[in-house]
Amino acid sequence: MSTGTAPMRDDAQLLTLAQWLSPAYPVGGFAYSHGLESAVRAGWIADAGGLETWLEDVLEHGSGRADAIWLHLAHRCADGDDLMALDDEARAFAPARERLREGARQGAAFARTTGEVWGLDLPDLLLPLALGRAARLMGMAPGPVAALYLHAFAGNLVAAAQRLMPMGQTAAQRVLAGLTPLCAAVAEATATADLDDIASTAFLSDVAAMTHETLEPRIFQS
Repeated sequence: MSTGTAPMRDDAQLLTLAQWLSPAYPVGGFAYSHGLESAVRAGWIADAGGLETWLEDVLEHGSGRADAIWLHLAHRCADGDDLMALDDEARAFAPARERLREGARQGAAFARTTGEVWGLDLPDLLLPLALGRAARLMGMAPGPVAALYLHAFAGNLVAAAQRLMPMGQTAAQRVLAGLTPLCAAVAEATATADLDDIASTAFLSDVAAMTHETLEPRIFQS
């Protein structure tokens, strides 16, 4: 099976990637807010403008950027032992228990479904690593995969925000459209990154992830 990194060759490859990152793909992404629920409850996000600013920081300076790096690094791994060591590193970098559980459960669900449908050998990995590995095995270039992953990640959080605060569908789609160029830019900027580039300065996002488990009542698992 090809492990090259040529640009997307055909519509079938692009459609497969779209399927993997569709809200309908059974990874349970709808159950997680990535700490957004805590941020709304604390009053840190109150409207569409605040949400867009929050997600810009997460994508460019926080877990979004880190996830893109993990995805690229997993795509580069030719050896299974190196891949599992990389997954251990990624788990160690998780800033909160719920953030780790979010990535682990979605990654395991993605690996199980994708392995069964496409016949890929995918161990249980955090979601961005599982996606990077699957893309390598399917001969997909990592750049478009990272860009669409970040866009799907942002889309899931925008959908979560609609359940947490007054924000209509049109406003939500404006937010996501505004984030689209940033998703592409972060995917491109992280293409040659390595472990030394892993960092997060989206501190409130990490704090929100840490405090979410104390919320009562709460809708989301993170």
